Amino acid sequence: MALSRRMVLQTAGGAGLALIGASGVFALSRTPDNALQAWRAIDEASTGDIRLDALRYAILAPNPHNRQPWQITLSGTDIATLSCDLDRRLAETDPGDRQTTIGFGCFIELARIAAAERGVRMEWTEFPEGEATDRLDRRSIAVLRFVSDPTTVKDVLFPFIALRRSNKAPFDLSRPAAPAVLADLAGQPTFGAQVVTSSEPDLVAALRRLTWSAFSIEAATRRTWLESVNLTRIGKSEIEAHPDGIAVGGPLLDALALTGLLSRQQMARTDSMAYKSGLDLIRSAMAATPAYGWIITDGNSRREQLAAGRAYVRMNLAATRAGLGFHPNSQALQEYPEMADTLRDLHDLLGVHAGRVQMLVRLGYGAPAPATPRWPLASHLVTA
Repeated sequence: MALSRRMVLQTAGGAGLALIGASGVFALSRTPDNALQAWRAIDEASTGDIRLDALRYAILAPNPHNRQPWQITLSGTDIATLSCDLDRRLAETDPGDRQTTIGFGCFIELARIAAAERGVRMEWTEFPEGEATDRLDRRSIAVLRFVSDPTTVKDVLFPFIALRRSNKAPFDLSRPAAPAVLADLAGQPTFGAQVVTSSEPDLVAALRRLTWSAFSIEAATRRTWLESVNLTRIGKSEIEAHPDGIAVGGPLLDALALTGLLSRQQMARTDSMAYKSGLDLIRSAMAATPAYGWIITDGNSRREQLAAGRAYVRMNLAATRAGLGFHPNSQALQEYPEMADTLRDLHDLLGVHAGRVQMLVRLGYGAPAPATPRWPLASHLVTA
């Protein structure tokens, strides 16, 4: 769920390379169809198991760096136990697994919405073996139970699950979001969290500066930048083999990779033209932001992180319904030493002196964003 770490190289006037934020855009599209199969699977006939029918929507949930850390154990005929694949956490940019836990909240809410569409009520118990503290561990995140219930009310946001995206494109500053649209995002159920939106010019300008500063810190901090670089999948073959992480593809990029002109080694070099040009272009995209939204919780417990994830994905779905671009800016919220001052400054800027800002998003109208790769549901099922 991170800003502009997904990068694509493009030629400029036939000369030079520029690294630009594009969120897994398959430029000039040599599309990795197999890596996108999970998005098409939701249109297939029922599996005969309501759990699987709901979970194939849930695995499309937004999550940091598209790591997809879901592990699912089925038991009986109505239970699915959700746990974290500990190898898919982000040690550098998410050292306390806060963002990862928020992703699980997104997963739970999408599963609930998809079950309700089929007349099934989803009940769940969070952290039945106790909350993890410093980092997530092998204990369950949640136990989900699917109960047939004809009185279950369908969710109006269900049709937008398949259309939901994180849009890293520059937004149209000449087309502000109407106050009613921003109010609708803030008016979604929040599960104890608070959702705020703003297009107030001075605050927006200050947030543009702060979020750019946060991105610059992450890009200049060797270990956090390399975490993104090492999770970059370059070209169709890599994306198909590893449909997670940061997808960089398209015919031109495949050709550059094959000729040795595009590699993770080059992306890692902060003195390269690609790196420097990329930061300039990312800065321009971030500057093209007419509004922001953010989610606040009273504390920072695991349960509150799950609630923030549920609120976040509903906010994302509501933005999709309104045709509004929605783009997480996570850098300023991260908990490593180099980001501590910026994290404090963000809370001060937003007037959050008691509580925790869990998510911050750019809002605006922009070009449509593509779907991101996903592992198939079967890959997340584990044997009890």
